[in-house]
Amino acid sequence: MTNAFAPIEVAGRSLANRIVMAPMTRSRAYGPGATATDLMAAYYGQRASAGLVVSEGIQPSPVGQGYPDTPGLHSPEQVHAWRKVTDAVHAEGGVIFAQLMHTGRIGHPSLLPAGLHPVAPSAVAARGQVFTHEGPMDFVTPRELDADGIARTVADFADAARNAITAGFDGVEIHGANGYLIHQFLSPGANRRADGWGVDVAGRVRFGLEVAEAVAEAIGGHRTGFRISPANPYNDIAEQDAADVEDTYTTLVTGLGELNLAYLHMIESADRELTGRLRKTWPGTFVLNPHTHPRSTGPDALALVEDGTADMIAFGALFLANPDLPARLAARGPYNTPDPTTFYGGDHRGYTDYPSL
Repeated sequence: MTNAFAPIEVAGRSLANRIVMAPMTRSRAYGPGATATDLMAAYYGQRASAGLVVSEGIQPSPVGQGYPDTPGLHSPEQVHAWRKVTDAVHAEGGVIFAQLMHTGRIGHPSLLPAGLHPVAPSAVAARGQVFTHEGPMDFVTPRELDADGIARTVADFADAARNAITAGFDGVEIHGANGYLIHQFLSPGANRRADGWGVDVAGRVRFGLEVAEAVAEAIGGHRTGFRISPANPYNDIAEQDAADVEDTYTTLVTGLGELNLAYLHMIESADRELTGRLRKTWPGTFVLNPHTHPRSTGPDALALVEDGTADMIAFGALFLANPDLPARLAARGPYNTPDPTTFYGGDHRGYTDYPSL
């Protein structure tokens, strides 16, 4: 019987275990031009004993930024700065993927260079607010991407993936979840388009598949992962119709499966049966961030590898509180308890950290 401490091959690398450090937005890119810092190198290096480390969300272009002090991978300075992070992880024997995250309509013009405005599949504002350097701000109505804008955005993802490999990352994870740009295209509430990137399921999944295909062509499918979160309402996403959710994600996962990607990373809803069906649809390595709300994912989730529900398990908050988490899981504790006052708003400069992302 396979367990979470058995090796597994991803991206041509033999991983030491099946424990994944989930991507978690940290808002710590205080270097000039949204560049990685020594603090970030120390943070990731401390957690390199994960079988796979997935970085915080990294914007593939300036307009893709949705939070203060999040890092990019679209300038030479950013590529150079990330090298200290990847070197720190590799020095400890770890493997690290860069998560490419375009936030789309989730953001604010004050976070972007002059003249830029958040973009989305349709000019539909999300309900809610985002934290900025000036405090909380309402989400604005985004600019609808035209066909040329979609093509540029797809190219931005591919360019950022190439930059990630130059910066020393072992691969990339495309963020198609949690209400950000790719998820906005998937959602009929956020995607009101009447062209080939909307209207029906085939249209709504098209953008995500185009991004995945472009990235796989740029760096190889074996170095490309993809993250989804079916029926996740985060960031004002409406995907509650069970039949539509299953149709949408079965279509998306089937299309992704044809690209021979490194893995599929799923943030689970309360529907374990849907997880099982998508697991069967996906032909490769299946990474699961299991549904454990309202608590964070705990040691009991390792059993999901043993029973075949997933090939790998992603931990978020528990990894923040326990940098040596794989060793603690193997020893069955003890565990530091995640402290919400540290993770939410109590960290550097008062900006919010998002362990669930």
